[in-house]
Amino acid sequence: MAEPTPADIKPPNTISLRAPSKYLADPSKSTTTTGEPFVSPPLEWLWRTWAVTHSTLSMWRSARNVRITYKPYKPESGKPVANDNLVEYEKKNGKGGVKRVEGIERPSAKIPGAWTWRGKGLLAIASSHWEILGWGERPLLGGVGDMGEGVERWAVTWFAPTLFTQEGVDIYSDRKEGLSKETVEGIIKALKELKDAPKVVELVEKHMQEVEVHLPWKEG
Repeated sequence: MAEPTPADIKPPNTISLRAPSKYLADPSKSTTTTGEPFVSPPLEWLWRTWAVTHSTLSMWRSARNVRITYKPYKPESGKPVANDNLVEYEKKNGKGGVKRVEGIERPSAKIPGAWTWRGKGLLAIASSHWEILGWGERPLLGGVGDMGEGVERWAVTWFAPTLFTQEGVDIYSDRKEGLSKETVEGIIKALKELKDAPKVVELVEKHMQEVEVHLPWKEG
């Protein structure tokens, strides 16, 4: 059977997640909490700005309006094999400007939906591994999205531990104001059902918190 092409991959409309690869015997063939094979999102779907609405990572406790922008790296060179990654955030007290962290990330050859990030400039010595645990689109109930499409896009990402941070989980929304209550509750429920990853379940139960959103965003 031929592998699905990006044009064939439709965003899931139900919430299901896979466990991070470090907890799986064969991460190349992971299944989700609903028993279906995990399928990576097309790059074109990922290329946008995402608001980080919830996180287990302590580094976001003193920040607000955390957002991550993915875009193709050097698209003029042909089919991109890497992403530009731009993280922006503001201090929680609102003082100062927008902080920026820039990096480049390349996909794993063995694990679908997994990336290795490396910083730019002075951060070139820093690197990390992250994975998409789930993604999808859901209709908005009683509201319309920023683009007038009546849907909200969501993603859940997992970050492997580094010398400076423990492993963590983020929840993304393509809407500046964040996800609907129903979608957040569905994602957290699915995270707690990751039986292959008890450490992740524990992180979610003990450390998952909202990341402050204070609109409008400051522009860098």
